[in-house]
Amino acid sequence: MLYLLDTANLDSIRTCCEYFPVAGVTTNPTIISREKDNFLEIITGIREIIGPEKMLHIQTTADEANAILKEAEQLREAVGGNFYVKIPVTREGLKATALCKSRGIGVTMTAIFTQPQALIAARAGADFVAPYINRLDNIVSDGVRVVEEIVDIYRKYGIGTKVLAASFKNAEQVHKVSLTGADAVTINPDLFDTLIYHPLTYYAIDDFSKDWETVYGDKKVGELLGK
Repeated sequence: MLYLLDTANLDSIRTCCEYFPVAGVTTNPTIISREKDNFLEIITGIREIIGPEKMLHIQTTADEANAILKEAEQLREAVGGNFYVKIPVTREGLKATALCKSRGIGVTMTAIFTQPQALIAARAGADFVAPYINRLDNIVSDGVRVVEEIVDIYRKYGIGTKVLAASFKNAEQVHKVSLTGADAVTINPDLFDTLIYHPLTYYAIDDFSKDWETVYGDKKVGELLGK
């Protein structure tokens, strides 16, 4: 399972890419607007940080198929590299997906809440579908179960579309999605630290240090090797 960042904050992206195995970045109009900065500078800044090989998913704001296609082409021209246009799963979105694929533009169909939406999106040519986990949980649905069934449907029919699960609030949701066989998750920067944290890890590190110091004092491995 791949990990993507769900943010447009350049400082957060830069820091996470330094420490974590980030496969790419996803954005949407809400995430972009939070930065209150020049749109073009934000998206080109993201590409500069992550490089051309990592995925960059950017959503259009048009709601008519041909206009969506035009924005997708403009976005691809602006950021280049491994780019996917995010398109909501609507009638016009499905038409736009087919148009984008005919022009060689990768597509992530977003705002997925049901298994039928995911299947139709896949048949329309989407490379990724993005089901929303926490938003489903918030309406007393089961986001993880929806992802699990989407994965099962794709396997049953030999569909190559990948599942990029989104909308997470805690590490447990991410963990449960990982058990479904989903291809990727996109999470906010803070969740990366939560995913690797456990108090016993730090207790173990303290024990290592204490045991080492009883024999070697404050000398480090490099010092003892003469480096």
